[in-house]
Amino acid sequence: MTSSEVMPDAKADWHVMIADDEPAARRGVRQLLARYPAFQVVAECRNGTEVLTRLDETSADVIFLDVQMPGLDGFEVIRQRTPERMPIIVFLTAYEDFALKAFEAQALDYLVKPVTEARFDATIKRLLRALGAPTATTREPSLSVPTARGTLVLKLAEIEWIEAADNYSRIWSGGRSHLLRESLTAMDERVSAHGFIRAHRQAIVRIGAIRKTVRTSDDDLVLVLLSGTRVPVSRRRRLAVVSAVRRISGP
Repeated sequence: MTSSEVMPDAKADWHVMIADDEPAARRGVRQLLARYPAFQVVAECRNGTEVLTRLDETSADVIFLDVQMPGLDGFEVIRQRTPERMPIIVFLTAYEDFALKAFEAQALDYLVKPVTEARFDATIKRLLRALGAPTATTREPSLSVPTARGTLVLKLAEIEWIEAADNYSRIWSGGRSHLLRESLTAMDERVSAHGFIRAHRQAIVRIGAIRKTVRTSDDDLVLVLLSGTRVPVSRRRRLAVVSAVRRISGP
């Protein structure tokens, strides 16, 4: 089986190749990159020979390159290709011992597995600077949701509301729901600074998705969302919700 590839997305600014003999490692880089839509993975390789072949066929701007792979290792790939003909290199390895050699090979960064989100974010900032992109606009606020087909990136501005589902949060966007293994309280902390407000113990609503507010015969407050979904507001949260709606809609 040869290395995998996808058709380039015209919306992506930069193309990425991932070279690692471990499927889990390749999947991990994909998941971390999913939060940065400007970067698109266009090829995955399992060994150095595949890397050399795909570099001739793919216009990759960045390569996440494992040091130790079957056949040709990462350093041999660079030697045969020559540093001048390589994309920007980010080494990916389970060992710290090769760091000095990696930078001598003109690598931009050196990531030790397992890679944390914070460490990966630092790498992305370095990549953006190297590619000449402004770091202030690295990404639009979003949530990464694992699915059977990979990671789905949901922009917060496209989410209508979020409801509690046991230990999960059910996220509603575009008429579809997506489950994320995170409590509603934790989710509230993540999105409250981006135009969301807690309607009651079991629901968070994006303020911009509120079409109107309705009073019931029992004097309860209900939010009618753009999709027509009706979300009740608890009496304890009524004042905060009404104030938030007035701030964006005016008096």
